[in-house]
Amino acid sequence: MLQKSLITLNTNGQYNYQDYRDLPELDLVVVNQELSQVDADTLVQWAYETFKEGLVMSTSFGIQAAVMLHLVASVVPNIPIIWIDTGYLPVETYKFAEELIERLKLNIKIYQSSMSPGRMEALYGRLWAEKDIDALERYNEIRKVEPMQRALKELKATAWLAGLRGEQTKHRQNLDRISKQSDIYKILPILTWNARDIYQYLTAHDLPYHPFFDLGYTTVGDWHSSRPLTADDIDERDTRFHGLKQECGLHLPQTQEEAQSLDSSSL
Repeated sequence: MLQKSLITLNTNGQYNYQDYRDLPELDLVVVNQELSQVDADTLVQWAYETFKEGLVMSTSFGIQAAVMLHLVASVVPNIPIIWIDTGYLPVETYKFAEELIERLKLNIKIYQSSMSPGRMEALYGRLWAEKDIDALERYNEIRKVEPMQRALKELKATAWLAGLRGEQTKHRQNLDRISKQSDIYKILPILTWNARDIYQYLTAHDLPYHPFFDLGYTTVGDWHSSRPLTADDIDERDTRFHGLKQECGLHLPQTQEEAQSLDSSSL
């Protein structure tokens, strides 16, 4: 049986949203068909109307973070915004974050690893300095993935807004705007935006880039695993993780079963 349209227009030209909160699971094929062409603001509004207090957002306060922060906070002003502080962020990132938190009145929820940087290095060495995939994955699991999973659990999240864009990595090129990761729905409002869209939004709302943008960075994370883009780089993500990895683990399947499910559904 076909589900009725997720979004309809009323006589006043305003959107009506079907309430799916009482259903056990969304039909992702139908949802993506219905919402594939709506603008970013409308998708955020749909997400809020659908998931209410279960909706959260994540940010890294990266190069273009102001776009998603402004867009989402304009629609859902008090939404919990998860910031994973690895303990290795550049000084400029902390200052940039404080500027945006104050300016946009953000409801920031800061999460960190239960293992301090000093203890991690004492037990495992400087994992981030090793040009080894296994070491980098352990680093990301300790400093990023575990705190994020804990944040989602403690905040009782049922849906997660993220600022991923398809042109950023090969993995992200194959994503849908609405998917599921570890039993939590993930909504990507600006998945189809390009660099021009980002620039136009920042300019229209007088929003800043991360200060590292002026130093040649196109993406920035921890101070030890980010560098400016060079003429020899094939992809902008080559400037992260010694060029060995494109993803830190936050936006990847967390179990083999989940990965197989995503592969089979071409997400």
